[in-house]
Amino acid sequence: MRPSPAEIVRTLVAGRLPALAHLAGSTGPHQVRHATDPAGRVLLLVPALGDLATALTPPAGDTDVATVLDVLDLPPTADAPSLGRAWVSGWAERLDGDAARQAAMDFAATRPTGDLLDVGSRFLLHRFAVTEARWERAGGMRPIDPQAYAQAEPDPLHAAEADLLADLADHHAEQVAAHLRRQLKLSGAESPRVVRIDRYGLTVAYGRPGAVRRARVGFARPVADVDELSRLLHPMLCPRQAAA
Repeated sequence: MRPSPAEIVRTLVAGRLPALAHLAGSTGPHQVRHATDPAGRVLLLVPALGDLATALTPPAGDTDVATVLDVLDLPPTADAPSLGRAWVSGWAERLDGDAARQAAMDFAATRPTGDLLDVGSRFLLHRFAVTEARWERAGGMRPIDPQAYAQAEPDPLHAAEADLLADLADHHAEQVAAHLRRQLKLSGAESPRVVRIDRYGLTVAYGRPGAVRRARVGFARPVADVDELSRLLHPMLCPRQAAA
């Protein structure tokens, strides 16, 4: 199995990657700090003074501003394939009172920062429900049903992916390569390595420089967190202990 397009977009938008916001009536994109709440609504943490706060101020008589969030994947290693780019849009509205306090807790669950303590004074929170979502990859654009996006879960391994890959490369390279050769029926001359990890499996690169190929090694079941991944990978990383 692989992550669905809706899961990929939900993962990219979750809040761990840099993002740009394109706002109606604004002259250009703005760098924003963002996160998502459990329903997939986008939260924007905005300095109370500045161009972004001004751009998010609705015209007289309105309560919200048309907003598009643009999030580009940052692959964890130079040779890892990109997950692409997510575009989600909706109508951003400033939050106050209890709604702002709950949104601050939702924001902190993904992206904790001390600035959340100053929401309502030095900082403001804006929120929008995703009314349109698109996934861009390899030059193509795919629409994502907003309900499918809202129901999807961000990948639980995404935040730790770079550290997981570094640990496999630095401490378990020989065991991983041997296991992948058996799984993929490769020759002893091949040096397969894991270049991406998600809850459904491993993306593996192998082959000569300039002629790199990729393969997929799926898990028996989707993993819920890093601890479950560690248990699942234990036979591969410690084959002697697993055999005993």
